[in-house]
Amino acid sequence: MIRFEDVSVTYEGVAEPTVRGVDFEVPEGELVLLVGPSGVGKSTVLGAVSGLVPHFTGGTLRGRVTVAGRDTRTHQPRELADVVGTVGQDPLAHFVTDTVEEELAYGMESLGLAPEVMRRRVEETLDLLGLADLRDRPIATLSGGQRQRVAIGSVLTPHPRVLVLDEPTSALDPAAAEEVLAVLQRLVHDLGTTVLLAEHRLERVIQYADRVVLLPAPGAAPRHGDPAEVMAVSPVYPPVVGLGRLAGWSPLPLTVRDARRRAATLRDRLATPRPPHDEEPPAASLTPDPPTTSPAPPTSPAPPAFPSLRRLFRRGSAPLAAASAPPRVAEVRGLGVRRGPVTALRHVDLSVARGETVALMGRNGAGKSTLLGSLVGLVEPTAGSVRVGGAVPHRTPPRELVRRVGLVPQEPRDLLYADTVAAECAAADRDAGAEPGTCRALVSGLLPGITDGTHPRDLSEGQRLALALAVVLAARPPLLLLDEPTRGLDYAAKARLVAVLRGLAAEGHAIVLATHDVELAAELAHRVVLLADGEVIADGPTAEIVVSSPSFAPQVTKILAPQRWLTVAEVREALA
Repeated sequence: MIRFEDVSVTYEGVAEPTVRGVDFEVPEGELVLLVGPSGVGKSTVLGAVSGLVPHFTGGTLRGRVTVAGRDTRTHQPRELADVVGTVGQDPLAHFVTDTVEEELAYGMESLGLAPEVMRRRVEETLDLLGLADLRDRPIATLSGGQRQRVAIGSVLTPHPRVLVLDEPTSALDPAAAEEVLAVLQRLVHDLGTTVLLAEHRLERVIQYADRVVLLPAPGAAPRHGDPAEVMAVSPVYPPVVGLGRLAGWSPLPLTVRDARRRAATLRDRLATPRPPHDEEPPAASLTPDPPTTSPAPPTSPAPPAFPSLRRLFRRGSAPLAAASAPPRVAEVRGLGVRRGPVTALRHVDLSVARGETVALMGRNGAGKSTLLGSLVGLVEPTAGSVRVGGAVPHRTPPRELVRRVGLVPQEPRDLLYADTVAAECAAADRDAGAEPGTCRALVSGLLPGITDGTHPRDLSEGQRLALALAVVLAARPPLLLLDEPTRGLDYAAKARLVAVLRGLAAEGHAIVLATHDVELAAELAHRVVLLADGEVIADGPTAEIVVSSPSFAPQVTKILAPQRWLTVAEVREALA
């Protein structure tokens, strides 16, 4: 169905090909997973299937790509639209209508399908993706995860023979991701749809793949084959594979179920070095009121990932960290927020201490981004109170507020408007009242090798995130907020982000992040706050909350239960 024949792509102004020697075939009715580190050209390979590369992106494509017998060099994207459905990393870039139902119907209208066919397919898709309650909602009012489901639905309704998906679960909560992947598997098995998808969160998708295509490095020839065989040599792999490598299992397990069947010996080895979370877990609180005091962060935090950040943050002021009980940086009491007819938050209580990292979790539309917006002054409460550093965010002038709290949004590009990295950093220093060069020093620590003249749009998702983080940190806010910070990041980039955030917490910064990434929460957070329908339903230490949750438990926890291990790193350290 899809055939790559010795394909290479070189973009204008770039000396070396972004991808080279791509030669593989995707048979009809298979789900093939494209994996590799950030920046190796996965999106380029996907774009070549739909014809966007090179017809829209520019550059030179050598070799041949055919889809259902059509050569993408001689067929424009519009001439492939009846065969190929594409969802990119940014759902907003796909939307052309105002409401959910209209968006689902738009692709079919473009293909001239009969109204009765369109109506039936819209209803089917609304049910498949759990969007029935959102059919009349304006797309602008949806959460990031809800928008992603709508974007996927909009390419399902025309019933394409080929689906090309770039990070399709990146903004979805675990349950919604499973629903979307189950739909894709049903299309593959029952209707013979061919699916080619790229995804960094391999723990979600690897078990569904018929085959895996690995792009190991920029310009390197791909390797493809059985998922377990490719994972054995891949530089990127999910925790279940990491645990299998550590334990010496062969073949490597791809699912929690397979790993649990082999884990008895490993559990025995780990029985003596008791896990760091071995206290008997109390049941997670189901009341809307969280504890009146926040658990203190670790008493001996790890040193910052970049010593230069420590020197920079301490220049001209005392360290943020307190020696004894950390004071609260943010205080939320009885918070309620309404957006038109929708109640986004109700009766929310939350306090955050210096040096503490809090993960906000919950299904799409639970209110996580709204809560972050309230803390940074973008959303005005309709009930209750919000205070950050003693100030009321939505009543505080922006130039003063940036020194108290900073937000890195779901789309880092929303903060980036200059033409070069240097101009972006200069503007950040001016806005923050910081010494010239402050932001650039942060960028150098976070993004070694990025030149001043680079345009932010030419950076990868992970690089844009790091630049946006540096822009926010230029003001050295005591409270740092991040909304879905691991979207588009591979495991290595995520590890670097974790190291940076741990260093900031060690310096005394309070960090609140909204995330669906259970592995990130297990690795980084001191506390987890679960939200549902705008209410806090649990608030406590990370191990206590995630171990007792079937939806939000990380893979290592599920494999080694009832022992309370959270990450592969913990297990490795115990076995050392």
